[in-house]
Amino acid sequence: MPNYLKFLISIALPQIAGGLGAFFTFTSVQTWFPTLIKPSWNPPSWLFGPVWTLLYVLMGVACYLIWKSDHPLKKPILKLYAVQLILNALWSPAFFGMQSPLFGLLVIIPLWVAIVLCILQFRKVSPLASGLMVPYLLWVTFATALNTAIFVLN
Repeated sequence: MPNYLKFLISIALPQIAGGLGAFFTFTSVQTWFPTLIKPSWNPPSWLFGPVWTLLYVLMGVACYLIWKSDHPLKKPILKLYAVQLILNALWSPAFFGMQSPLFGLLVIIPLWVAIVLCILQFRKVSPLASGLMVPYLLWVTFATALNTAIFVLN
């Protein structure tokens, strides 16, 4: 497969995962989510879309850097990446779709672990790819704290 096709697929996959999550988020953000007690440091709703879009692009570039390599660990590392991407896609249905901060936590905690493992494994193939995943980890760390606060407050 040519590298340009790998690049396009790598960029598209996280965006698709995010789009699936947005499907479950849309109605709950307008109905259920506003009824919840949130911490004072809850960011404005408009911030989530642009942040996630940027993070998905960074994730896609990181995936591409691994995929185009000839490293012998490429396949297991990409499987780990796929696991974290699936967990990422499952968080919105768990939190918003099921309207459950508890189920959100049950997904976001393993997601956080999977991201850390990706960062560590990516470094073996591409330090740049590893670094591109750090903003994602930071945002999911914040999201985990926010999810936890919402769970505790409600």
